[in-house]
Amino acid sequence: MGQLIKLQDYISRYEMDIFTYPSRFVRLKKQQWERTKFNWENGGLDASNLTFHQPASEWEEEEEKPALLKKLTGLFKHNQKSDENEQVLETPVKIEEDPLQFTATFSFKPESIDELKRQFLDQLYRFQLKWASSTITEKSPIHSKYYFEENLKFFLQRFPDTYLVLYRPIFLLKKAPLEAEIILLTPTDVWCITFIEAEDSAVFIGSNERFWLKRTESSEKKVLNPLLTLNRTEKIVQNIFKMHEIDFPIHKLLVSRNGYIDYPSAPFGVEFAEVRNFNTWFQSMRALKSPLKHIQLKAAKVLLQFCHTDSRRRLEWNIEVENE
Repeated sequence: MGQLIKLQDYISRYEMDIFTYPSRFVRLKKQQWERTKFNWENGGLDASNLTFHQPASEWEEEEEKPALLKKLTGLFKHNQKSDENEQVLETPVKIEEDPLQFTATFSFKPESIDELKRQFLDQLYRFQLKWASSTITEKSPIHSKYYFEENLKFFLQRFPDTYLVLYRPIFLLKKAPLEAEIILLTPTDVWCITFIEAEDSAVFIGSNERFWLKRTESSEKKVLNPLLTLNRTEKIVQNIFKMHEIDFPIHKLLVSRNGYIDYPSAPFGVEFAEVRNFNTWFQSMRALKSPLKHIQLKAAKVLLQFCHTDSRRRLEWNIEVENE
């Protein structure tokens, strides 16, 4: 299961400490899956302990443990007369965080191991959205559409745990916000990815013009050249890596899982994954069995440093500090 380290301009726990959270996620997922599988195999999941899901629009962020808030506000009070007080407030990542326990709940009892895995991954997907939209002191209001975003689920549920995903991040370069396409960091390289999908078996005829042609059995239509934003994303990543002297291979990929891409004179350096070869590319990506690499995490760190973040302080933190 790929890890969502940045979603648009939402605050992310990964940007607070990229060298800790990826390995913590892998460990947490393994522990919770083994516990869930054991309970299922031994009759621990039955109608009496199932929890029914609420609609996504009614979801609330889990409350952080009161004991943790008490401990942290105690630290703030202790440092009120210290010159370092502002540093404590500005760097909460230095303080020990909550254990972030994750427990899978099910709307109905899974009848097979495959059904159990599917429901478990759906639960973990929602848990990832929490990590990608909040920290211990701040959060970003998450749009309900992301609970059902199929392309986002594709990367988070179908790829290895050691793959890190920036999903359409917004970079702040020269004080100007620029939205990028999907960036996938594997232990060995970086993929800048754009989807171009429409009706089944649609054919996209490529060119170096601003518009491409989408052709189906019944119609033809102009569509914006998808390589424009893909090239921009690659350029952003290249420039950031160059500034920090990071040598990490970068690939550009255009994906059409249900259609065809016809571009015989495609520019050098861009790859296509469409109906005829998508499964080959996909299986080769899934087959990569490699642990997280330091260069991968370093590359993720510098990218996150240039990402724009829009968040607000958690209400409970404002109340606690004011009371003190």
